[in-house]
Formats: sequence, C-alpha cells, structure tokens
Amino acid sequence: MPRILGVDIPGRKRIAFALRYIYGIGPTRAEEIVRSLKINPAKKADDLNPDELRNIQNFIQSNYKVEGDLRREISQNIRRLISIGSYRGLRHKKGLPVRGQRTKTNARTRKGPRKTVGVIRDREARSNLKKGAEE
Repeated sequence: MPRILGVDIPGRKRIAFALRYIYGIGPTRAEEIVRSLKINPAKKADDLNPDELRNIQNFIQSNYKVEGDLRREISQNIRRLISIGSYRGLRHKKGLPVRGQRTKTNARTRKGPRKTVGVIRDREARSNLKKGAEE
C-alpha cells in the first residue's frame, strides 16, 4: 500500500482509481494527474516506483488543495456563513438542507431519523414509555 500525502492508497487498484482515496481528488483530477505526469494509466499503485510516487506527491501539493487544508477551508467557509447570519448559514446551523431541497418529505440525511410526534394508543406501550422517562 503506497502512501501519498499521509493517505494509504490501495495498491491493487489502477493508479487513477487509487488516487481518488485522497480527499479532494475525484475522477477528473486523478485522470489529469496521471496524464500530466505521463504515467501508464493501466499501472497498479503497487507497481509505482518511489520516483513516480514522489512526482505524484509534488504535483498534487503544488497544484491542488487536498486533505487537511481542504477540510479546514470548507469548515471555515461554513463557519463564516453561520457567523454573518446568511440564509445558508442558518440552514447549516439548523442541520437542514442548504441548497433548496424540499423538506416536507425526504431530507432524512440532513434531518436525521424521524421523531414521531403524536398519541400512543396502546396502553402497554404508553406505560413502557413512562417507565423509561422515570429511570
């Protein structure tokens, strides 16, 4: 398993697919890196020599913001939106979808599991619920 920028990339996968394990590198950027460094795209990550690994690492560091720096920048952007009180910031703060999606149905990824509100008609279930609250 070769290590690039502190990330272990899978050695048995082709290099263009293995590079995607680095946060901030997707399919397009991975292909671009392989093409610009003139690495055989069919080559597996384990088959890369140390020189090629060094070239990949230098190329990524000089051209892209990845891993910790990218995560930090994104979280700072969200904190800025929250602090200025923008609509998007408020949506982030409340844990609701930010980009205009509907929330009457769906949006479970952002909102979390459903919280049932209403009457529990079964006596046994109601008594169990009271016991749980008392404990």
